[in-house]
Amino acid sequence: MKRIMLTVAYDGTNYCGWQIQPNGNTIEAELNKHLSELLKEEIQVSGASRTDTGVHALCNLAVFDTNARMPGEKVSYALNQRLPEDIRIRDSREVAPDFHPRFIKTKKTYEYKIFNSRFPNPVERLYSHFTYVPLDVERMKQAAAFLVGEHDFKSFCAKGAQVETTVRTIYECTVEKREHMISIRISGSGFLYNMVRIIAGTLMEVGMGKRAPEEIPCILEKKERGAAGPTAPARGLTLIRYEFLETEE
Repeated sequence: MKRIMLTVAYDGTNYCGWQIQPNGNTIEAELNKHLSELLKEEIQVSGASRTDTGVHALCNLAVFDTNARMPGEKVSYALNQRLPEDIRIRDSREVAPDFHPRFIKTKKTYEYKIFNSRFPNPVERLYSHFTYVPLDVERMKQAAAFLVGEHDFKSFCAKGAQVETTVRTIYECTVEKREHMISIRISGSGFLYNMVRIIAGTLMEVGMGKRAPEEIPCILEKKERGAAGPTAPARGLTLIRYEFLETEE
């Protein structure tokens, strides 16, 4: 028995998120199906980040155990021949039998994209959120700076989430604009349910002038979901980087 780690990229538009759901197809279900057919045994992958319906990824990680003789580095090539074209394995390799990316120290980076213009761009519609309301990027940058560091992000967590603690560390939170596209990048030790999308929705309200940048510390202090802004639509969110802060083997 050996353990293989996959680096998985996908367009989440047509999927009900990563984790297997009874009401629709998921990334996890597709991987299980095609790996089982490829390796001629029942395979169940375990993912590092359970992205929501419509969320995209360039580098989500998953591990699975197998008795197959196929070398780990060859799995990606063989599996890509079977997967639908909106899911691709960017890397595969054998790791230690007890390794799981969810249980070691990592740094994850998400990007939320906002197309801010008078009219939407159909080419960007699947990978960004559109708003015609002008957003003040400088105000959004000021607000984003208050999120950096270790905080209790309960106000930025969807209700019903079952976690031991809502304290998380944000290493970096930046806001940049190129032509009509605004990009919010957030790097952290981990994220709560809908946390990045709620942060994006709150920063958009700051950009619209509905909130002052200086309100962010007060929102954190209240520890109530109602204190923060709305949850931004899923289509604008992509997991873009996954870094190990300690050795994985």
